Parts: sequence; C-alpha cells; structure tokens
Amino acid sequence: MKTQKIEIIYEDESIVIVNKPPVFLTVPDRFAHKLPNLYTFLKKKYGEIFIVHRLDKETSGIICFAKTSESHKDLCRQFEHRETDKVYLTLVEGTLSNKTGVIDRALAKNEFLPGQMVVAKKGKPSRTEYKVVEEFQRYSLIEANIKTGRQHQIRVHFKYIGHPLAVDSLYNNKKTGIHLSEIKRKYTTSGRGKEERPLMSRTALHAHRLTLRHPETGEVMSFEAGLPKDFNAVVKQLRKWGV
Repeated sequence: MKTQKIEIIYEDESIVIVNKPPVFLTVPDRFAHKLPNLYTFLKKKYGEIFIVHRLDKETSGIICFAKTSESHKDLCRQFEHRETDKVYLTLVEGTLSNKTGVIDRALAKNEFLPGQMVVAKKGKPSRTEYKVVEEFQRYSLIEANIKTGRQHQIRVHFKYIGHPLAVDSLYNNKKTGIHLSEIKRKYTTSGRGKEERPLMSRTALHAHRLTLRHPETGEVMSFEAGLPKDFNAVVKQLRKWGV
C-alpha cells in the first residue's frame, strides 16, 4: 500500500494542525494496531501528542492535535462548549429546494444496526447549518457547519432530509462509488476487459475549515484545506459535463 503524505498545515509549541488524507485513521485501530494513523505518526515525530477530536477514517481534511496537556485541556473545553467552528464540504444526491437551511434533529445510536446513528426524539440534540455551494443535475456540493459534534452527524442529517451523501457505504448502500461513466457522455473504457475504477469510492465528506482560539495566546485562528485529489476530480468532471 502506497504511503500517503501527511500535510502539516500549522504547528507551534502548543498545537499541530493536519490535513488528513482520505481513508486514513485518526487513531490506532483497536484490532489492527499497525495500520497507519495520525496519532502514531505524530507521536513519533513530536514525542508527545494529545488527541483533541477525530475524523472518520474515510473523511479527509483539517484536524487538530495538542502538544501539551495544558493545551489539550483548553482545546477539549472549546470543542465541548461548541466554541469552535467546523465547516465541511460534502457532495449529496439531488438538488435541495432550500439553498440554505438548518437541520435540527436529535441523533442516537441505532439499536438494530450497530455502528450506525439515527434521528431519534430521545437522542442528543444535533444541529447542522448548511448552504448550497454549487449545483449539478443530479448532485449538490454543500457547505455544512456542524454546531454539535455527533457521530456521523452530517451523513445522517442529509439522509434524513432525503439527500444522502453521494458516496456513503454506511448510509447510502446503493451508492458505493462515483464513476466517470455516469458523468461523461459517451464514455468508453480503454482496453478490453478492464474494470472501470471509481473516481471516488470513499465517503464524500471533507473537513474544509476549522476555527478555534489558540490555547496559549487566545488568538482566534482559522485553518483551511482544499478538496483532495479524488473529491476534486469528481467536482471537475461534474462541472465539465454538467451532470
């Protein structure tokens, strides 16, 4: 397996901001400890590192780690009290009638399907604010600002309103990848018998921007990461062919 490049967006004596590659673990897998992950990589690099928040394995983008216990405590408090601003980019199925809106629905663990979350009246309060960034015939590029940090929040909220993520093996089983053949007109494969590889086969979700207060200086800081190669390839093809 090709080693993915870990991009350090920013670092000082207190914090490290990383642009996480897609399909890359944030922390060690409980069963397969040797799988590449950010925590192990950073621990080897800095000697001591503290986990502040996490991104799902398939989600790419901005993530923050602390270098000291004091910074860790302050950053965790900011996340817990919703003082940070977390903005994601996602590609969803269909076009939304409301180009801006709020999805305010409580979420809870799915009692029948372990590992999944569902909208539930007795769940934890969950709020996602969104706006449509760009529209295509069958998809929409969305900017989602999560005001709570529930597990799979964006994925479940958009499925709930009838616009599941364009690629999401857990909440959109009919869609496990986006292929050029469904976008490009008169597409033909090059080479007989070759199976077409998807442009993107992981969850269509990217942590685009994170705003927080520096734990030592108190300065408000904002960090951004552009779309990774796979996600960007899909958007470029959608723009080109207007699908």
